[in-house]
Amino acid sequence: MAGTELHTRDGATTPGGAAPRAGRSAWAALAVLVLPVLMISVDSTVLGFAVPFISEDLAPSSSQLLWIIDIYSFVLAGLLVTMGTLGDRIGRRRLLLIGTAGFGLASVLAAYAHTPAVLIGARALLGLAGATLMPSTLSIIRNLFADRQQRTLAIAVWGSAFAGGSALGPIVGGWLLEHFWWGSIFLINLPVTIALLIAGRLLLPESRDPRPGRYDLLSAGLSLAAMLPAVYGVKSMAENGVTPLGVGALLVGVALGVVFVRRQLRLKDPMLDMALFRNRTFSVAVSTNLMAVFALVGCLFFLTQYLQLVQGRSPLASGVLLLPGLACSVVASLLVVRLVRRFPLPVLITCGLLVAAAGYALVVTLGAGTPAGVMVAAFALIGSGIGIAETLTNDAILAAVPPERAGAASAISETAYELGAALGTALLGSVVMAVYRGRLAADVPESARETLGGAVDAARHLGGSAGGAVLSSAREAFASGMHVAALVGVVVVVAAAVMAGVLLRKQSR
Repeated sequence: MAGTELHTRDGATTPGGAAPRAGRSAWAALAVLVLPVLMISVDSTVLGFAVPFISEDLAPSSSQLLWIIDIYSFVLAGLLVTMGTLGDRIGRRRLLLIGTAGFGLASVLAAYAHTPAVLIGARALLGLAGATLMPSTLSIIRNLFADRQQRTLAIAVWGSAFAGGSALGPIVGGWLLEHFWWGSIFLINLPVTIALLIAGRLLLPESRDPRPGRYDLLSAGLSLAAMLPAVYGVKSMAENGVTPLGVGALLVGVALGVVFVRRQLRLKDPMLDMALFRNRTFSVAVSTNLMAVFALVGCLFFLTQYLQLVQGRSPLASGVLLLPGLACSVVASLLVVRLVRRFPLPVLITCGLLVAAAGYALVVTLGAGTPAGVMVAAFALIGSGIGIAETLTNDAILAAVPPERAGAASAISETAYELGAALGTALLGSVVMAVYRGRLAADVPESARETLGGAVDAARHLGGSAGGAVLSSAREAFASGMHVAALVGVVVVVAAAVMAGVLLRKQSR
């Protein structure tokens, strides 16, 4: 039947059933779509290296410090579904460009924040702007690349930009932190913002859902209202134990989440199509994505502090030591594009996660005097394994939906990514700090109990043998906390490997 539209196995709609291959304009557009990914990934890793400087300059409490780091991901995760469906309606390129301008303005506000509260607010605005960027990039890719093999390669390039930006962040950020004040790490977003606004308007095609239905503001509010108290409750209990406030916040978040889901099931045009989760490949890929990112970002959070404050390295030297692991993540993401033609998807995802688990197990051996090569090897294993899993799970998520639903599917994928990142920092960071406080010597100054950066600052002011004793106790306590968090990471990654291996294999039969 000439001219008839047929749906391919991965959801592409093409004449005669053969998915068209993308041309030069699509690959040029992909190069533009890499820019917001680089900007966001650089922003996330640079902040980890700036923690000691922010601690010294703004003197935040341990809770404020975690909020400075976490609020970006929490707001972003809470708004991704809203922004993904908004992009489906008003146009993904338009939303991307609006968000880019907002990200640049929020970066300036963060750079010149003079109190922890202002910095937390600026990071929240960055999360709001960032929520418009990521679903737009991934959904545009879904519409640009109908051919499955080309799309897998495009997603690998897109995913590699995360690792590439994470690798670039420590180098550029380390240099900035050694020559300028900590706020300069946010100003590096401005050149990328300007380039993206110009190139995006020239090279990116516009796309939207031709039949989006009515936009539901109540669902948008519920998605954010459910996310924030739930994550706050988890954070609170991880940091302070089981308290009425933490339990109450978690229950409120869960209750609002139930209301949100029930509303989506009743609506003719739901903001979040719950039918997507009936596809086992989609739901397992989303869950695996979340657990993998949880492990990777949590690891980066405490390794950056370990290198600077436990081993006493400069920000630039610390960034260089993380570079091989992040480079391995890029290489693994691109290599798996070829491997997926020969080996089943469940096997590759499981093997990648088990490699990451081996790297996490190696982190348990790290101490103040451990040779740098051991840490480099551990993070190289983690980066390689997570790179493989992320590329394949993102591809599986997009392959499960038709192009017109790409925004919603991308939003779910990015929600899993950002929620995993936020929870990785919050939960593993809280585990580290809980063990850290429990292992500190009883006579250390109170400021040393807040953060490791506070302990280093206290030791500097005390000086002599007293300062040395505080510093030694703090470093040993932090290393102990890192070991416990690494064991948690091993459990999470192995669980994700088993889940993917078993459930995806059943689906493929």
